[in-house]
Parts: sequence; C-alpha cells; structure tokens
Amino acid sequence: MTIDLETVYVDLHRHPELSFDEHRTAGIVADHLRQLGIETTEGVGSTGVVGVIRNGDGPTVLLRADMDALPVTEETGLAYASQTPGVMHACGHDVHVTCLLGAAEELTAADGEWSGTVVLVFQPAEEVGSGAAGMIADGLYDRFPKPDIVLGQHVCPLPAGMIGVRGGPAMAAADDINVVLHGRGGHGSRPESTIDPVVLAAATIMRLQTIVSREVPGSDSAVVTVGTVQAGSKNNIIPSEARLGLNVRTFNEGVRERIVASIRRIVSAEAQASGAPEPEIEMANGFDVTVNDPAATEKTVAALRKAFGEDQVIDPGPVTGSEDVGAFATAAGVPLVYWLLGGEDPAKFAAVVTDSLMDKTIAANHSPDYAPLPEPTLRLGVQALVTAARTWLN
Repeated sequence: MTIDLETVYVDLHRHPELSFDEHRTAGIVADHLRQLGIETTEGVGSTGVVGVIRNGDGPTVLLRADMDALPVTEETGLAYASQTPGVMHACGHDVHVTCLLGAAEELTAADGEWSGTVVLVFQPAEEVGSGAAGMIADGLYDRFPKPDIVLGQHVCPLPAGMIGVRGGPAMAAADDINVVLHGRGGHGSRPESTIDPVVLAAATIMRLQTIVSREVPGSDSAVVTVGTVQAGSKNNIIPSEARLGLNVRTFNEGVRERIVASIRRIVSAEAQASGAPEPEIEMANGFDVTVNDPAATEKTVAALRKAFGEDQVIDPGPVTGSEDVGAFATAAGVPLVYWLLGGEDPAKFAAVVTDSLMDKTIAANHSPDYAPLPEPTLRLGVQALVTAARTWLN
C-alpha cells in the first residue's frame, strides 16, 4: 500500500472536526494503519487512535500528531476549503495527521533497517488542552508500550524545508481565565440608575494591558490577551453582566503566578471602583510549558541537520504558542523533542522577509487565512518524523 499524502491531507482539510469530535478523522487514521498491517486501537481517551509497530528488541519511540480543528470560518479561498460551516483546520493538525501516517508507512516498509518499537499516537483535543491528559488517564502506558522518548512536530509559517527546534523551554504555558463582571441592568436612557458592566469591562480590558508592560520584567516574556467580550442584547438596554475570556502565556512559573494574581487584583479593583458586586473569576483550560530535553534535542538536531542541511534547522527562540504534547513525556518520565515544521511557500516568505509588517502579511496558525503549502511540506514532515525516530531506534 502507498498512501497518497496529498489526497489524505485535502480530505482532512475539507472535513475538520472539533475537539473530542474527531470521529471521522480517527476512522480514516485507523483504516490506513490497519491497511499497513499495524496493530491499531481506537477510542483511546475518547477519540484517540494508537498504532504500535513492534519490530524486535530496542528502544520505544512515541510519535505524536494531534487531530482536532478550530471554531474558525475559513477564508483561504482554497478549492479544498472546509465544508463544515464555522470549523477549520486553522492550526495545521491535518498536516500533522497526514505526516504521521506517511511516517508510519515508511517505517513499516523499512522495518529491516531498524529495530525497536514505534508507538503512533493520534491525539484528540489538543486545542482545549485535555486530549493528551485524557489518553494518559485512559491507560495509555498501561495498555501500550511505554516510550523511551516522545517526538513530534507542529507546522508553522516558516518556509517549507525549514525546521525550528529549541532545547529547554520551547513553548509557553497557557492559561484560560473566564471573568463574569456583574452590574445592575436598566434602560439605556437612564444610566444613572444602573451599574454599567460594559463600561466596567472596557476599563478592565484597558487596565489588563498594563500587566505585561508595567509588572513583568523586560527580561521575561509574557502575553495577556482578552479574546472574548460578551455583553448586552439591545442598543437601548444596559445589561446586568459582561463576560471576558482571557488567555495568558508565560515561560516561568513565578511570572505565571504573578500575572494571574494581577488579573485577580485588577478585575476585583475595577469592579469596586464601579460600585459593582464582586466578579467571578474562573481558571479554565491550561497548558504547562513545553520543555525539550537539551541533550535529546542536541542528538535529534544533529540528525535533522544531516537530513535537511545545516542552514535549514534553526533555533526559533521561545515560542509563545502552547502545546500539551509534553504531558506524554512527563507521564512517562522520558525526554521530549518537539519541533516546528515550515509550511509556508518559500517564495512568498522571501518576498516579505524584510517587511516590518511580515507578521501581518504571512498568515499564521489560528488565522482564517492560514493555508500551509501541501508540498513539499507533507513530504518533508514525513522525512523529519522518520529521521528523528530512527535516530533513537536501533
């Protein structure tokens, strides 16, 4: 069997599925693995799929790909754009799934050249930060071989052909915080009889923007984003509450704790300044810092540089995006190496590389315009996974 990677990718891109709803995707994955003769189990941690390639004595390598899409309406204009209204593979997980299927095929075909065990993990619900934990809680390491190393990759808007990997803290911790601001509703013509939560929300949002600029040292990195604001139902009605959805990114646990404490202080103080009742503050989804083992990263980078070229494997610096892949390594007590896979058209990237507005010109993950270049991205993604895996197998 030969998997037509681009056909698989196009199909997955057309039919994205949200977290813990990846039933069709999981079925496609399981079918391909079984056709390759790989031991396959579905329904791990809800919709996860695990394949095991047993090939004699040797180390056990876990290769991971996440499967879920995002609640984003696609605006790429691609012929194979999402056919699911309001849902899109805006983070490239369709690339991850396709590349891991291709790596499974190559490793199976070359089983005379290596020995050991490869565990293929197709994970649900990375976007909500609970997919990896769900698979682990469902007995991942009781039911399947425990790895000696965890490997994986994430497509990003680097030029196709480039790899970005960094030892140590590589991707940020993330915390979602939900805030409910209580007011007193009333008629829009008589604001004096109300406590306006919309004005309170506006003041709170602006004050929250001072946390990073005025409370976090310049030597530390952090991001505070207000991603959702919800209030009101009609122009002439002052509502009784407003809701904010916050997201925090940090690389240091001390900074993380300081920012959360500052958010609590500011939200409460702004409510008090408005004469409003005490707000509700809920800590929701969270990701820990993704930490690549330095020694394991150095060994893997050497192999990737040999395969891709010295100049094609770079240190991208700390990335403020977040991941739950580290949970697999932490639960097993083994090293993690997780890298960025370039997926942007090199010509397009080169045309704007000196543009001061490059970040606004090149669509990034989570954008409705994000569209990785299928080839050579898929082929090189397979090569990266196979190269890294065989670095650790006998």
